[in-house]
Amino acid sequence: MAKMKSRDTHTKSRHNIQGIIAITRRGTGYIKNSLYDRDIEIGRESLNTALNGDLVDIIIVKKNDKGRIVGEVTTIVERFREVFVGVIEHERGLCFVVPDDKRMYTNILIPEKKAQQLESGTKVRIKLAIWNDPKKNPEGEILEILGPKGDNNVEMSAIVFEHGFQISFPEAVTAEAKVLKEQGSITAREIEKRKDFRGVVTFTIDPHDAKDFDDALSIAKLPSGDIEVGIHIADVSYYVRPASPLDKEAQRRGTSVYLVDRTIPKLPEILSNDLCSLIPNTDRLTFSATFVFSKDGSVKNRWFGRSIIHSNKRFTYKEAQKILNAKEGVLHEELSLLNKLAGKLRKERFKGGAIEFDHEEIAFELDKRGKPLKIVKKIRQDTNKLIEEFMLLANREVTEYIYRLSKKNNKNVAFVYRVHDVPNPEKIEELAIFLRAIGHDLNTNEGVVSAYDINKLFKKIEGTPEEQLIKTATIRSMAKAVYSTKNIGHFGLAFKHYTHFTSPIRRYPDIMVHRILKKYLEGAQISAQEFAVYEKLAIQSSQREIKAVEAERDSIKYKQVEYMESRLGQTFDGIISGVTDWGIYVEENETKAEGLIRISNLGDDFYTFNKKKYALIGERTKKKFTLGDKVKIKLTGANLDAKTLDFMLV
Repeated sequence: MAKMKSRDTHTKSRHNIQGIIAITRRGTGYIKNSLYDRDIEIGRESLNTALNGDLVDIIIVKKNDKGRIVGEVTTIVERFREVFVGVIEHERGLCFVVPDDKRMYTNILIPEKKAQQLESGTKVRIKLAIWNDPKKNPEGEILEILGPKGDNNVEMSAIVFEHGFQISFPEAVTAEAKVLKEQGSITAREIEKRKDFRGVVTFTIDPHDAKDFDDALSIAKLPSGDIEVGIHIADVSYYVRPASPLDKEAQRRGTSVYLVDRTIPKLPEILSNDLCSLIPNTDRLTFSATFVFSKDGSVKNRWFGRSIIHSNKRFTYKEAQKILNAKEGVLHEELSLLNKLAGKLRKERFKGGAIEFDHEEIAFELDKRGKPLKIVKKIRQDTNKLIEEFMLLANREVTEYIYRLSKKNNKNVAFVYRVHDVPNPEKIEELAIFLRAIGHDLNTNEGVVSAYDINKLFKKIEGTPEEQLIKTATIRSMAKAVYSTKNIGHFGLAFKHYTHFTSPIRRYPDIMVHRILKKYLEGAQISAQEFAVYEKLAIQSSQREIKAVEAERDSIKYKQVEYMESRLGQTFDGIISGVTDWGIYVEENETKAEGLIRISNLGDDFYTFNKKKYALIGERTKKKFTLGDKVKIKLTGANLDAKTLDFMLV
C-alpha cells in the first residue's frame, strides 16, 4: 500500500475525520464514523482522487436536504490498491484503460508513446501512477497484457487479479517446492516419531475433479465392539516451515481460490496435488484426530497427534453414494458404518441448536473453450454430509482440547478460532419485518432469535418457491464467520469451541492451528511474540477469505451471463428476488441467474416503491410486485462486461 498526500482543497475545517472510504458504482463515497448515526457522504466532486478502500482524511462540509452529513476528502493517507484490471480503448487519439472494477469511477490514461501497440478490446493489468489532480484522468503503466476480452482464460485470470490474488508463484517459492520434491521419500526416522495407521482401512471422498485431498477417514472395529474412526489431515506444516518463502506466500494468499473452471492453489502444485495430497496407495504424513465410538454412537476416547497413513481408495462423492445406495461394493461395510455414525452426529448437532443452512448451489458443464453448455444444481448426498460431520467433529474436538488445556493451566492459551458472533438485533428485526411482508413469521424477542426458531422457519418454507430467497435473506442478516484469537463460540453451528483444522492445503489458518496444536501436545508454550503474529494473521486470513469468496461469485456470475447470452428472446420461469425504487430483480429458476426488470418496463402504470411491504405498487391499477412472487420473464439483454442481465415480464 502506498502512502501519499493529495492537494488540500479546504482549509476551514473544524472537524477532521479519518476513515476508510467505500465508493459505490455511481461514484459516491461513504465513511462510517461513530459520531454520526449515518455514514458520511462524499460526492464525486469532493473525492479529490480518493478511490474505494483508501484511508483518507475528510472534513465535514454541510448537511444535505435529506439530513445526511456531507464531507470532502482533504488527504489520501494510504492507497488501498494501485493495480487494476481493465480493457484497452482508443478514442479521439487517446488510449485508456476502462477498469473492470465499476467502483473505480475514472478511466486510466496510457502515455502516448506506449499506447500505439495496444489494441482496443485487450485486457491488461495496469498500475496507477501518482494521481493528485482530480480534474485530470490518472495515468498508468501496463504491467501485463492478459489477452482479448471475452476469452475464457483471460476473463478468469482477470477475476483472480481483480481480487488481489496471483496465479503464478514467485521463483523462490517454486524453487523451495522443487527441493522438497527432490528430497524424496519419508525417512524412517520421521516415521518413528508418528503413530502408524498404514495397516488400517483408510480412504478419501472428494469431488470428482479434486486433486488436493486434505482429509482421509480410517475405520477399525475394536475387540471391545467399539469403533475407532480416524480423521487424518494432510500434515502441510511438516513441509511449510515458518518464515520460509512457501510460508510467506501462503500467508499472502490465505486460501486457495475456486473458480468455475479452475483452482488457484494456495500452495504450488508440487505440494497441493502431490507431496501433501492424500492420494491412494502412497504413504503420506498426516495430523490425526481419532475417536473411539461406543455402540450407541457416543465418543468414549479421543487422540490427537502426528501420524502416517496409506490410503487404500480414492472415492468421488458420486462413487461412494452409489455403493451406499446399492448396499454393496468396495468398502461398503465401512462406508455404511461411517454413514450411520455421521447421521447420529448430525442429529445431535441439530438437537444442540445448529442451524440448517443448506442452500442450493450450481455447477457448470463447460466445453473445451470454457463456454458453458449446461447449468445444473448441485445435489448434497449422504456422502457429502458424512464427510462434513466428521470434519466438524475434528474441528470441534481439537478446540475443546484447547479449552481443557486452558482450564488445566487456569489461564487462556493462545489459539486461532473460527468464530461466528450472534446476529445483530437490528438486522434480525429487519429480517422479521421482511418475512412478515411476504407472509412468514420469525419469532424474535427484541432482535434476539434462537436457532430453534430459525430452523422452525426453514422447515415451514421447505419446498416453497421462496425457500432459497428466505434462506439467503437469513444468511445475510447473520454475522460473518471469521478467524480470531478470541473465542466467542460459533452461533450457526451452536458450538462453544470451534476452529479450522481439516483443510491445511486450502486454508492458511489450518496450518496455524496445526503448528499451535503440535506445540501444546509437546508441552511447549506460545510466546507473546508468536501470539501477536497469530493475531495479525487471523485478521488477514479473514480478509483474504472474503476476497476469495467474491472471486468465486464473480466467476459464477460471469458464466451465468455467458450462458444466458445465447438465449436472448427466450422466456423463463422466475421468482422476484429483490425490489427497489428502480425496478425488480428476478432469479431464473433453473440457472439461478439474476437480472433486472426496470421500472420503466413494468407496463403503462406508474409504480412506486413501498419499502415496508418490499413491493412496487401501481398507482392506478394497484398491481403489486413483491418479493417471492412467481413471474414469467423474457430475456432482453446480457452484458458480459458488467455481468448483468435484463428481463421483461411476459
